[in-house]
Amino acid sequence: FTMVKNSAFVFIKPHAVTDKVKELVQKTFEAKGIEIRKEGSIEAAEIDKRMLVDRHYYSIASKATLKKPTELNIPKDKFKDFFGVDWDEAVEAGKVFNAKDACEKLQIDADKMNEMWGTAKKEKKLVKFGGGFYCASLPCGDDVIYAFNGFFMSMRSKFVAEGVSIYYYLVDWESSACAWEDFRGKVLGPTDPEVAPADSLRGAILAQWEELGLKSKPDTGDNGVHASASPFEALAERVNWLGYRADRDPFGKLMLKAGVSRSLIKDWSNDPQVTFGVLPMTKSIFDTLEDMDSDLCLAHCQMIASFAGEKKEAKKEGGSSKEVEVLKAKLSAYEELARSVAAIQAFKVPGNEDVKAKAKAKARSAAKAKPKAKTRVRKVKKEVESSGDTEAVGQSEAPVDSDSKASADASAAPAVVEVPPPPVESA
Repeated sequence: FTMVKNSAFVFIKPHAVTDKVKELVQKTFEAKGIEIRKEGSIEAAEIDKRMLVDRHYYSIASKATLKKPTELNIPKDKFKDFFGVDWDEAVEAGKVFNAKDACEKLQIDADKMNEMWGTAKKEKKLVKFGGGFYCASLPCGDDVIYAFNGFFMSMRSKFVAEGVSIYYYLVDWESSACAWEDFRGKVLGPTDPEVAPADSLRGAILAQWEELGLKSKPDTGDNGVHASASPFEALAERVNWLGYRADRDPFGKLMLKAGVSRSLIKDWSNDPQVTFGVLPMTKSIFDTLEDMDSDLCLAHCQMIASFAGEKKEAKKEGGSSKEVEVLKAKLSAYEELARSVAAIQAFKVPGNEDVKAKAKAKARSAAKAKPKAKTRVRKVKKEVESSGDTEAVGQSEAPVDSDSKASADASAAPAVVEVPPPPVESA
C-alpha cells in the first residue's frame, strides 16, 4: 500500500465511442481492480472551440495550429540548405504558414492536406527540424508555400468532425495492486494493438472491433483508447480536458505541497526539455516521468523542480554580478576625488602638536603644585598627638572651611607653625 494512489485520465477515442466499447472498458476496469471516479462525454464543438486536442498534443500542435511560424525557433541555415530559400525572405514574401493557416490559404480540408503532405514526403520536399517538427514545400498555384506539421490536421479532424466526441474516465488504484507500467502495458495495451495482450483493452477492441460497432479495423493511430502515461501527465490532462486547477487536483495538491510551483506545473504541461541530476542530463519532462507510480513521480518532480530553482537563482546571481561590475566602473571615476578628500582630512598644521603638548604639561604641573589643606592639617594633627601637646590637638580639630584656609589654620595654631610644609615636586 502506498501513501499516494495512482490516478489517471482515460478516454475512448472518437472512432471507438460506442455503447459496447463503454461496457468493455467498465468491465475491464472492474476486473483489474481499477475504480472509476468520474465519467462523461466531451463533444466535438467544445473540443474545437477550446482547442482541447491541440493542447493535448501540444508538442505537435504548437507548430500546426497554436503558434505562427514566426513564433517558432526555426533553424534558418537548415531551412535554406534544404529549400534553397532564405527564411527571412520567405517570411517577408508571406510564404510560411502553420498547417491550419495553410489549409485556409490553399482552400482545402484536413484530408486534402494529409494527401498533399504525403506527396511532399514521397517527393522529398519535406524536412525534419526536430521531434514532431516538420516543414514541407506545398504547391500554391504557380508558386509554393512552406507549411509546418500538416499531418496534424488529419489527426485533429478525427476529434472535431461534426457529431463525434470522446468519452472519458477518471480512475484510480493502488500501485501495490497494479504498477503504472502494467496499467499501460497490460490493462490498456501497447500503442500498436496488433501486439497487445488479448485481455487488454486495445487487444480486445482489435479482436472484436466489428462486434463492438467500429467502422474500421483499429491501427496504431486509431487504437481505441487513450490513457495518461504518468501521474503528472494525468494531472496535465485533467487540467486541459476538464478545466481542473492544480490546487484542486489530488496529485496537483501534492506537487504544490512538495514545493513545485503553479507556474512550473503549467510550463511542464507543455512537455518542455528539463535539465536535472548531479551529472546534468536534459530530457523531455513527459519522457522522464513515464510509467512511474505516483510516489516515485512526485519525488522526481520535487527533485527536478529543485534543479530548476537552482538554475533560476544562478541566473539571478549572474545578473547581480553584472550590476556590481557596472557599479564598480562608475565608482572608479571618483577614486581620485576620494583620495584628495582623505588627504585633506588627514592634514595637520605644522608645530600645532608641540603647542598642545606644552599646554597639557603646564596644566599637570599646576595641579601637582597646589597644596591640599585637609591633608596638611591631618598630618600636623598626627604629629602633635605623637608629641603629647593636647592644646594643639584641640585647636587642630577645628573645622576647616575651604582651600583659602591654609593661612587661617596657621594663625589659629602657633605651635603648628614650626612644622614645615611637605616638599613640592617640580614640573
